[in-house]
Amino acid sequence: MSATLQASPRTGDRQFGHRHRPAAQRRPRLAMIVLLLGALYCLTPVAWVVIAASKTPRELFTTFSFAPGSGLVDNLANLSGYDAGQFWQWGLNSLLYAGLGAILSTFVSAMAGYALAKFRFRGREVLFSVILAGVLVPGIVLAVPQYLLLASVGLAGTYWSVLLPVIINPFGIFLCRVFAAAAVPQSTLEAARLDGAGEVRIFGHIVLPMMTQGLVTVFLLQFVGIWNNFLLPFIMLSDQDKYPITLGLYTFLSKGAGDTDLYPLVIIGSAVSVIPLIVLVLVLQRFWRADLLAGGLKG
Repeated sequence: MSATLQASPRTGDRQFGHRHRPAAQRRPRLAMIVLLLGALYCLTPVAWVVIAASKTPRELFTTFSFAPGSGLVDNLANLSGYDAGQFWQWGLNSLLYAGLGAILSTFVSAMAGYALAKFRFRGREVLFSVILAGVLVPGIVLAVPQYLLLASVGLAGTYWSVLLPVIINPFGIFLCRVFAAAAVPQSTLEAARLDGAGEVRIFGHIVLPMMTQGLVTVFLLQFVGIWNNFLLPFIMLSDQDKYPITLGLYTFLSKGAGDTDLYPLVIIGSAVSVIPLIVLVLVLQRFWRADLLAGGLKG
């Protein structure tokens, strides 16, 4: 009798577990299906661009969308030779805007975020609230006032007209404040000050190394944002030699309305313009792995 009573709960547990195990197994499968659908939705346009870049103008309009073409080499040669290689000039301009702009923006964001996180001063919370409000303001709202301000000092139409507006990044400042508050212990700062280190030395030799992983994230987000920016260069620039890739491809597309031979150049130009972003992510991902490893060791 006792054996029967002892066995019954175990039998019930097994039945209960058996009854609920399929539902638990369905959740990871459902999540996997959703992730696969999301990946398919995001990668299908990329696959189309890569495949369409290999097609001749005739193949682009007469063959199946995802069937490879035979004009990849010719398209690359035409892209390089178009208007004395102007596409590569646009690429260098994009590297200048995105590279230098992201570096300056990350440095300014690091200084501002560190100051907001570790210093106490009057109006700090009000200033931070204003910065958060700046995150909510669309870029199109600021583009025209920025143009008028830069035109009043004679900088409209220059490289600086695209670089200066992107240096201040409210979202980057917000992220850097969060990173500084979490990664920089107050005791470390106090110990450095007791040892006689100045604030500039503390920031350069202690704070920046501790915030490296966070700064890499800010840099990458800002680089991608500037690289893909279209509206600001469109308003600021009138000289095609100063165009970034986004604006240059737009001029290709505008001219392509009357010349279908330019469509393959627009497509292969779009495919080539993604390569620097892929390389940047592959190079910088080791910093995120190091951060995850450090978090695992601390835990």
